[in-house]
Amino acid sequence: MKKLIKLEELMMFVLGIFMFGLLGYKWWWFLVLILAPDIGMVGYAFGNTIGAMAYNLFHHKGLAILLYFLGMYFSFPILQLIGIILFSHASMDRVFGYGLKYNKGFKYTHLEEIGNKNG
Repeated sequence: MKKLIKLEELMMFVLGIFMFGLLGYKWWWFLVLILAPDIGMVGYAFGNTIGAMAYNLFHHKGLAILLYFLGMYFSFPILQLIGIILFSHASMDRVFGYGLKYNKGFKYTHLEEIGNKNG
């Protein structure tokens, strides 16, 4: 099942790349921005609860889709770009087993415990 979920996330990452291509930005912007959502990890400097909240905010696909659609509705391409980057990054992370975080620590995610050899 885990491989099927990761394949699904990989296809969502490919969808994000496709959607980025429709915006008309230069491709190097995708490469520069794809890791930007990891700024949410800075929240862990303030403890696990704040860290999980900040991380999850920057890795929530629902928020990413909402931002994209708001950008479409208001004809605001930068908002569409932010939505696509957030969506693509979250999908990429989940391919590697990095899911949304629980409050008990960075390595505890909704997908698996990071670093758990049995997971």
